[in-house]
Amino acid sequence: MLTKKLVYIMAKVSYFEHETKPQFQRHFSDDFKRKKIRELERNITSIPDICKTYSVSRSSVYKWIYKYSVMAKKQVKQVVEAKSDTQKIKALEDRIKELERVVGQKQLLIEFKEKMIEIAESTYGVDIKKKLGSKLSSGTTSTEKRTGEN
Repeated sequence: MLTKKLVYIMAKVSYFEHETKPQFQRHFSDDFKRKKIRELERNITSIPDICKTYSVSRSSVYKWIYKYSVMAKKQVKQVVEAKSDTQKIKALEDRIKELERVVGQKQLLIEFKEKMIEIAESTYGVDIKKKLGSKLSSGTTSTEKRTGEN
């Protein structure tokens, strides 16, 4: 009975092992903090980017802002949404350019295939591409006649 409890406890510890990583403190220089806050003020980076890149909590970054930000000292509010909208617009413009490029490639491919069909038709004297309203070839029949016979 004792071994079952031991195994159960070991399973529990190993289950939470990934969450109990040792915490460590790092110290960033004042120059580093000022530089990152200037980047924030110029909309070069964002708070989540700093948090993710340097493994810093949001509260720490906000403390840096209150301590080192020129805008915070002047009591000027910074609009953060404008940057995200700008990034979305830029991403959409890039997507449009990519799609226009793909459409251009497809158009070239269609024109190439049409030219190849024209060359094959003139070389072999066979109508490969059916024209709208053209007659059916002698080897095919209409499906309407067959359905009426059954």
